[in-house]
Amino acid sequence: MTKPTVALFDYGSGNLRSAFRALERAGADVTLTSDLDAARRADGLVVPGVGAYAACMEGVLKSGVDAVIRERVAADAPVLGICVGEQVLFTEGIEHGVETAGVGVLEGRVELIDAPRIPHMGWNTVRADAGMRLFAGIGPDERFYFVHSYAAKAKPAGSLVAVCEHGEPFIAAVERGALAATQFHPEKSGDAGYALLTNWIKEL
Repeated sequence: MTKPTVALFDYGSGNLRSAFRALERAGADVTLTSDLDAARRADGLVVPGVGAYAACMEGVLKSGVDAVIRERVAADAPVLGICVGEQVLFTEGIEHGVETAGVGVLEGRVELIDAPRIPHMGWNTVRADAGMRLFAGIGPDERFYFVHSYAAKAKPAGSLVAVCEHGEPFIAAVERGALAATQFHPEKSGDAGYALLTNWIKEL
């Protein structure tokens, strides 16, 4: 059986090596690429990201992948954002008082979490809405690995979400049509992350 193709997009930010290995292990034929046509053609597009929102958006815009993300979302073609790759899908992010426009395929603002300990780093549980394909077969006690200080807090219109609590509730994952994204790192989340990536790849 032919494996689904996944383009792991390299725009200069992201934990690419571990994401590549995790996607491959979960059953995808993975290509690490910065080619926009390859990102258009693949069965699934993965947008990774680590670091600051503004720096990631600069890389997204410079590479031109923002247009491909919008095209794929409009065509209901699968996209998966991970960590800051999830954050940049929202309307805007605000860090240190600086507002940066995002790709805008999800409505909402990414902002600092109100918590006694920042960053939120380590393992945590999430509460997923019923019917989320990402979490099919994954129990409510499973833990996922987070490393972040900022997050979206409001549920985007027409979406299903998983919520995590660290000081306050925030969006840990979102799903709308073929668009999916996680604030946590599935590639660093052991068996639970493997199950989630396998669920996503099965949908391709």
